[in-house]
Amino acid sequence: MPDAMKKTLYLYILKEITVPFILGFAVFTFVLLMGRFMKLADLVIAKGVPVSDVARMLLYMLPSFSFITIPMAFLLALLLAFGRLSADNEITALKSGGISLYGILTPVFFFAFLAYLATSAITVYALPWGNTAFKTLLYNAINVRVNISLKDQVFNDDFPGLVIYVARYDESTHQISGVLIYDERNAKEPSTIFARQGMIMTDPKRKALRLRLTDGGIHRMQGNSNYQLMEFDSYDLSVSFDQKYKIVPTVNELDMTFNELRHAMTVPGVAPNVLRDLRLEFHRRLAFPFACFVFALIGVPLGLQNRRSGKSSGFSLCLAVLLTYYIVLSIGKSLGQNALVSPAIAMWIPNLLFISLGIYLFKMTAAEQRMTIFDLPKSIIVWAQARYALWSKPR
Repeated sequence: MPDAMKKTLYLYILKEITVPFILGFAVFTFVLLMGRFMKLADLVIAKGVPVSDVARMLLYMLPSFSFITIPMAFLLALLLAFGRLSADNEITALKSGGISLYGILTPVFFFAFLAYLATSAITVYALPWGNTAFKTLLYNAINVRVNISLKDQVFNDDFPGLVIYVARYDESTHQISGVLIYDERNAKEPSTIFARQGMIMTDPKRKALRLRLTDGGIHRMQGNSNYQLMEFDSYDLSVSFDQKYKIVPTVNELDMTFNELRHAMTVPGVAPNVLRDLRLEFHRRLAFPFACFVFALIGVPLGLQNRRSGKSSGFSLCLAVLLTYYIVLSIGKSLGQNALVSPAIAMWIPNLLFISLGIYLFKMTAAEQRMTIFDLPKSIIVWAQARYALWSKPR
């Protein structure tokens, strides 16, 4: 094939992939964002967090979503693009012109390489930055506005295990008076705290809300018959933000860069389960971007075999492949967490299995062998029609 024709063909295939890729990336990202949107909307409605802060939180969450949605969108793009090319007999025309299926892999793998670079860049740089920035902004927003939930003469049960009542609350000085607190965080020994006055403070280092109460007493039941009263001049009650907003520690394996993960894995004395989690996360970040090449091998033959050009058909097939991939990934992760296989094998199992499957499917498609699964719906319809005709035939 002349170089000019080859270039035209490659650009044409890249264009066919690009449009559904952008569409798929937008759809998948929007769906994942909607799962978090209701929780973030509660910060605006109930806690008074500015919409601009929530918008920044959404921005910080994009790397964790893009890390997943880029390979997903690439698979969907291949299924839709090659499904249309097959349905419109354009692949047949290419074959008649002497171009084999192996000849159209170049633009596919070029696009896969770009997707791999984008996913890897997100993994190395954007993912830890986004996770850390999101949690920092969320904590700061709560730290500034957590006191809004305390209203005069209202029983507040936002914090798990606590019911807080204040007769008067001064938002400017954070002074409270007429305090009643029912504390059942220790279910065996619930206590009731009365205080004449107090002050609300925050502890940024411990990520906690602290109530400094003065001139009061603690009433506690011990067992069924023992009663204890402790009077105090000053008493500090600490309430963790983590309990209320499920904020995970600022630094964990999801927030670490590659260098930090490598360093953490070499620190002596690390607990075995923590070390396994670190190694699993390290290999996950290496293996998941490589899924772009895996989906290239899977998507092309499946798209060509699926001759129904409708987008719903390609979308359904994409979801089926992704569901299978993530089931295998979850199984591998569970095996790694239970120390049944090494973390490297656990995270690379899906790629190895799907690469083998992709090579098999591509060779089958190149040899113009039809996959049975695509003829199954038609076979079922034919069988059902035959059974109906036999049943309705006069006897």
